[in-house]
Amino acid sequence: MAFLKRELHRQVKGPEITELDFWNLVFDTDTKRLYVEHEWSYLDSRIRGAADYRTDVMDIAEYLTQGGQTAGHRELWRLLRGIFKEQFEPEEYDRQAALSEQPPAQEVEQKSPSP
Repeated sequence: MAFLKRELHRQVKGPEITELDFWNLVFDTDTKRLYVEHEWSYLDSRIRGAADYRTDVMDIAEYLTQGGQTAGHRELWRLLRGIFKEQFEPEEYDRQAALSEQPPAQEVEQKSPSP
């Protein structure tokens, strides 16, 4: 089972109570699933080093609709725009070039014969 991970955001709070949050974009190569993983740990040095560690998994849409606009959200949007820009850029460029060779719609209407 192989996982490809890319960190989206990390947040560290401390010093007496330390909270670590990591958000990763994960691709599971076995199941072909792309999702966001949130890992967090909580360490309270005041209570003999009490620690808690958890992981939560969510769909990309669920992550993007969470409240607020974090650095992790911005990074994920940047990655998604990059993927789709690379995929669709040549087609979009060709469409724009083809449209620029045609006269604007107003000129076409003015040149049509009047009844």
